[in-house]
This record gives sequence, C-alpha cells and structure tokens, in this order.
Amino acid sequence: MITSMDDYLIHQTTEPIAHPEPTDRNFYDRYWMNGYDLSGDFLFECGLGVYPNRRVMDAHWSVSVGGVQHCFHGSRRAPYDRTESTIGPLTLEVVDPMRKLRVRLAENETGLSCDLVFTARSTPHQEPKNVLFDELRCVMNTSRFTQMGRWSGWFAVGGDRVDLHPDRTLGTRDKSWGVRPIGEPEVAAPARSNQGPGVYWVWSPIAWDDGTTTQFGTFEDHDGRPTQLSAHRLPLYDNPAEIPRPEDEVVTEMAEARHAIEWEKGTRRPSGAAFEFMTKEGQVERFRFEPFARFQMLALGYQHPDWAHGVWKGEEEIAGESWPLDEISPLDYKNIHVHHVGRAVSESGLSGFGTLETLCFGRHAPSGFDSILDGAP
Repeated sequence: MITSMDDYLIHQTTEPIAHPEPTDRNFYDRYWMNGYDLSGDFLFECGLGVYPNRRVMDAHWSVSVGGVQHCFHGSRRAPYDRTESTIGPLTLEVVDPMRKLRVRLAENETGLSCDLVFTARSTPHQEPKNVLFDELRCVMNTSRFTQMGRWSGWFAVGGDRVDLHPDRTLGTRDKSWGVRPIGEPEVAAPARSNQGPGVYWVWSPIAWDDGTTTQFGTFEDHDGRPTQLSAHRLPLYDNPAEIPRPEDEVVTEMAEARHAIEWEKGTRRPSGAAFEFMTKEGQVERFRFEPFARFQMLALGYQHPDWAHGVWKGEEEIAGESWPLDEISPLDYKNIHVHHVGRAVSESGLSGFGTLETLCFGRHAPSGFDSILDGAP
C-alpha cells in the first residue's frame, strides 16, 4: 500500500511506510500533549494514536476546569496514509516538525471545542526505551521523546470560551511508538511468575525559571528497585528558531536520581514529591513538587472500560462524558493513573512548573502498598 509518506527519504524497512515492521497486533504510533495555566485554573490533555495492525485510529481531548473534567472521545478505521490525523471533528496537524503542532476540535455534540497551537521550547529529548517481557514474549518495546512548550489559542466548554495566554500557559508533549499492551486482552496461559501483578511508574518533566528543564522517569519493582531510571537536564529556548537539531542537543545526564512520593492517605494519588539528582561531577540538586491540579488519565483511554486504546468502535464514532473530580472513587482501578500539574521549588531557590505522572498497581514496599489496590497508610 503506497501512500504520500513513501515520497520522503524516511524508509527504515523494505516495506512501504503503511506496513509496520513488527507484525504484532499491538504496534502503535501515538501523540500525547498537555497544557495548563500557571494558576491551576485549567488543565487540558490530548492523545491521538494509530494501531495499523488493529486497523484502528483513536483520539481524546479532555479538560479539567472548575472542578469538573470534560472529555471528547473519537475512533475510526485507521487510514493507510500516516499524514492523515483526523477523527470526526478533531484534527492534529504537524505545522512545523519538532517546532509547532495544532489541535482543532470543531463544534460537536459533546459541547467541547478548541483551536490550540503548541510551540516548542526544547529539543525533542529521547528517553530510554521501555522493554518488558512476559516470560518469553516481549509485550512492551517502545521509543519516546519528550518536548516542552507553550500554548496559544482557545478552548470552549458548553459555549464558554477560554482564551490562552502563551506567557502563562505551559505544556509538555511526547511522541511514542512501538509495541505495548493495548486493546482487548489476549487469551493465553497465565505467566508462571510468583511476583503478582503490578506496575510502578513515575514521570516528571519540569520547566525551570533559569531556562532549563529537568526530565525524570522510572519503573520500579515491588520492592522499589528501579527496573528503568533516567534523569536529564537540558536548555529551554524562548525562540523556537534557536532550538538545535536533535543530534546537536545539549543535555546533562544525571549520574544518580532518587525520588519519594508522598501519597494522600487512603488513596494512590500523590500529595507531593521529593527528588534528588546528582550530576557526574557530584553536584547534588534537590527539589520538591507540590501539585495544584489533577487530571484523570481515564479521559485519554487509559483503563477506560469503553474507550481503551486500539479497540474497534466502528467506522467512525465520537462520544463525550464529564465527571466532578471530587466524586471520583480514588481506589477504583480506572482512576489510579493520574497526572498532576504543579509548582516545583529547589533547595537552591529555583522555581518551576511541570507535570507529575503516577501509576501504581500492586504491592510497592516503599509506598506502604501491600496488595493490588490498597490505599496509602
């Protein structure tokens, strides 16, 4: 299947671009992005993914404002052409690769609409690959980059329009691709591992007022031992034209990184976090993160019972839903995966704003979690 992408010098396999090299049904290619006002008045997120071997494309746009989270969901048959990223009223456009993206949601039955432009402030920073095996089968093998930016434009909820101010509307976006568990569960013999089910993931990109960004991510096992850990610092740029090419990225890789999440009693939601980084030269950087707004990742399809990633919904379907954030059951498995945005303050006096992502199922000894979904003591 030849498409417009095949006209570019980008081939990595012997097949046309429309044919992923992995034949795994769970191969995907996906955008994620968020934006937030520095006062915490609103927090929006968007995700759009294509699952070519499942023949599905889906997208979500959601905003947390006024104590309520509102959601748009859309799904369609995946187009062969990877330049096509429209689902019903929602379009994600790469205006200038690695510099500017645009998200448009035309007026529709959900009452949500927007016209938003993300302008980059950093290089697209490649994170370590995520690789996970379920006994003999590789169930996760992904690549991802993260990029800091600002937002301009507007969004509307039920006709009430909010205009964005780029000087105070920050955000982060990532792009990931590869293989990971998505869609309907596959039937197979259970794994023989006696560790019990569980995942512990913490991710936190922060934009600092000294013109740099720190980016942290870790997976840990049940006893708190990192199975993946990375922490980096790199420059921010006010003028996108000054952002260097990815191969010229200026980045400081931390020699050591530690973190500690403070959990709300009886939940698996963070009330704060502490981080400690050490450079290769031995310089120690410590800072705290204090959240001021919450976003339920259920809105973007994660653990969603009806709008999970890669699930066939029909040729084209859209839907909307809303929920008051203070009425959400914190230990319902659908609500464990959360993003918080907030302020970061370092011991050296720097301040910044960023995102804290937490996902913790199962036992995790350092957090005091003993079973699959008990709350913090």
